[in-house]
Parts: sequence; structure tokens; C-alpha cells
Amino acid sequence: MKQKYTIGVVGAGAWGTALAMAFSRAQCEVTLWSLNSGLVEAIETRHENTFRLPGISLNPLIKATTDFQDLKPLDVLVLATPAQKLREFLENYSADISNSTPLVLTSKGIELGSGKLLTEIIPEYLPQNPIAILSGPSFAMDVAKKLPTAVTLATTHLEWGQALTHAFSSQYFRPYYSADMIGAQMGGALKNVLAIASGILQGKGFGENARAALITRGLVEIQRLGVTLGANPETFYGLSGVGDLMLSCYSEQSRNMSLGIQLGHGKVLSNEESPLTEGVYTAASLMILAKKHQVEMPICEAVDHIVNHNGNIETTIERLLSRPLKAE
Repeated sequence: MKQKYTIGVVGAGAWGTALAMAFSRAQCEVTLWSLNSGLVEAIETRHENTFRLPGISLNPLIKATTDFQDLKPLDVLVLATPAQKLREFLENYSADISNSTPLVLTSKGIELGSGKLLTEIIPEYLPQNPIAILSGPSFAMDVAKKLPTAVTLATTHLEWGQALTHAFSSQYFRPYYSADMIGAQMGGALKNVLAIASGILQGKGFGENARAALITRGLVEIQRLGVTLGANPETFYGLSGVGDLMLSCYSEQSRNMSLGIQLGHGKVLSNEESPLTEGVYTAASLMILAKKHQVEMPICEAVDHIVNHNGNIETTIERLLSRPLKAE
């Protein structure tokens, strides 16, 4: 019989709310936390996240609160804040988190400026807490609608990780355990950059041959850097690697791919869109890591040039296609 956890979900956006629904279906007791009092009131009274998942009915047993103290007695904290907001959250609330409370990270990104993985940021504030990564091909709306979803849950704490995979699992949501936290993070973060590239190709009308080549060579870049950082190369052929990459590069539900399509159509990137499109941040952060470890990543570098340095798309693509031929 699987253990039933009490779970606090930090962040009541579309993804945090969808995860709360998935955990509730797995018979866990779930509390959503947000500073948005209107959102919390809608969840509590209407059992609907009218801001992020309108029209989707929530289990009435899912609680919502603006008081972080309500999360203190819970068994597990699931962090669903945007990747670039993680440090700010920890600065404000880490003192209220017990050093024995396990943390499950669900954001996908690399910190802008420092080039740090999210699992490198948490120990600066909470050095003793067990950490897991939840990643993989999973759009919030599909999870919310009870469409079948499989994900990776990665942690070096074997017993706890396996217990969580059972606790989170239901007929519609299936986690697979992995010990490779670096690989799971790299796959989840870098696929956002390649999704922008995929969207650009679609916007330019370059066809499916080009997209297939992009995904294949992009996966090589992810694996190349990931292995350099200590990841298991096989991780990138799993759900948090090629699985997430394919989903994000083929579906316009991906904000990153949708942005790429607009760029391919000639739209100029606005500052208002950046907070919603993690791949823009990750592209810049990625270049810090690539240069530090002397890893060649021409596709990701091209995306960074376009989205963060106002690079001309046609010239950038031409330069990419003119690279010297080499063995695969």
C-alpha cells in the first residue's frame, strides 16, 4: 500500500494547479499557495483557477492559501515557481521551511547571470533538505484534463524517490524514478531553447526535414553539455530528455515554440514576453555554462544570438548551415 503524503504546492499558476490536481487524484492531500488573494479565493469558493486554468473544475478537497505558514506542517513541498523566481522565493521563505522537509522542483531553467542549475541554488538557503526533480513531457492543460502523462522524478535519495513515484502515481499520471538529477534538469531546461529554434523553422516555412535535423542535432548538444556536467548520457533518451524535447518542438502549446514561430514570421521580441518564455533566459544562461566548460553548442548559440542579441534570423541560419561538414 502506497504512502499518502500531505503536499504543499508553491505557486498556483497553470502548472502548479495541474500538479495539485494530479496529486489529488493520487489520493494525496494538497494545499496550493499563492500571494494572489483573488486566485486563492476563486480556488477556495469556485474550485477553479479562473486565472490560469479557466473552465477546469478542481477537486473541492484541494485547499488554497495565501499564508505560507499553512504549508509548514505538510510532508512535502512542491516548488512550481518560475525558474528565475526561485532565488527570490528562497530569500523570502526559506526561514519558514523545516530543514527536514523534502523539496520537489518542477521548474525548468538555468539561473540567469550565474549559470547555476536550480539544485545548486537551493543548498545556498536550505543545505540539508532532500531535493527531487519532476520533469518530462507534460503540458499543464493535458494533466489538468486527465490525459495520460508520464514524467521523470529524479533524486539521489533512492528510497524517498521511489516512495514519491508511488505516492504521485495514478491512472493518468505516471512518474518514473531516476537518480540523475543533472540530466533531468539539463533536458528540461535546454528543450526550451530548442523549442524556440523549432518555432523559428516553422515560422520560416523550412519544413519537417529541417525540424527533424534540428531535434536530432539539438539532442546531441544537450547530451554533450549534460555529460560534461556529470549527467548519465542515457538520461537524455528518456522522458526528461528526448520525450520533453519532442513535445516542446512539435506543439504550439509550448510557449517557447509559439514565440519562435512569431520570430520566424518577423515579429520583434518584446520585454513583456520574456518572463513567460523561459527559453529566452535559458539561452543566455546556457552560453555561460558552454563557455565555462568549452562545450560547442552551435544551435543553442544561434538561438541566444537571435533572442538576446537582436541577431538577424536569416544571417544566423545561413551561418549555421555553412558550418564545416563533419562525421555524425
